Amino acid sequence: MSKPLMPKATAVWLVDNTALTFEQIADFCGLHPLEVKGIADGEVAQGIQGLDPVATGQITRENLERSIDDPNTMLVMERPPVELPPTRGRGGRYTPLSKRQDRPNAIAWLLRNHPELTDAQVGKLVGTTKPTIQSIRDRSHWNMPNIKPQDPVTLGLTTQVDLDAAVQKAQEKLRRQQAKEEKAADKAKAEQFAAAEAAGMPSTQPVPEPAPEPAAEPAPEEPPAPEPPARELSAEEVFGAAPTDDAGDDAGDDERP
Repeated sequence: MSKPLMPKATAVWLVDNTALTFEQIADFCGLHPLEVKGIADGEVAQGIQGLDPVATGQITRENLERSIDDPNTMLVMERPPVELPPTRGRGGRYTPLSKRQDRPNAIAWLLRNHPELTDAQVGKLVGTTKPTIQSIRDRSHWNMPNIKPQDPVTLGLTTQVDLDAAVQKAQEKLRRQQAKEEKAADKAKAEQFAAAEAAGMPSTQPVPEPAPEPAAEPAPEEPPAPEPPARELSAEEVFGAAPTDDAGDDAGDDERP
């Protein structure tokens, strides 16, 4: 199904003047529902004047009213009176002069939140070159202190549909590469094992070590022999032998005149 000539301007008018759901507007304008929600919140397409698709002959009034009454009914584009030439599918994305200063912020956001994207994918999303991407990745950009990561969809440098498609493509490529590396590693191990068996060499698989024997329990120590009880000392051993009475009498006789 062909899309309107000015998708964002048409989406702005539908958000402001109808009760269509985000999914209906996104399907008709070729946008992502989150991008339409950003338009409703005033974060996307700021300053863009709405374009009435009924007045321009892109849809009929009956089709619009029928879609408003039934959320499951999608808008149908009327056949344009003049066939538009096909859009260029390849080549770099043109970035307006007013938004080129925001490209480093968008590149920093993509490198931080989607490292699986290649430099070619990042350059195609925001319209930049590989040297610029590399300088921001290794933090050698001349304006690196002032670069703040910002969502390129919010900045209007790309659409959510293109971003989701690029991320999905990069993730699928990464999964295929990992599966290929794992398959090559398993094949190399199988060939090495087969060559070892053909040469009569022992298997390279680790042999389980025998379980260690339990350590012998130490013999119980014998309790020390009890010490003999201390002998009580007598008064004579402590103070010496007491003097006898004969010795005292002799001493008294000698003192008498």
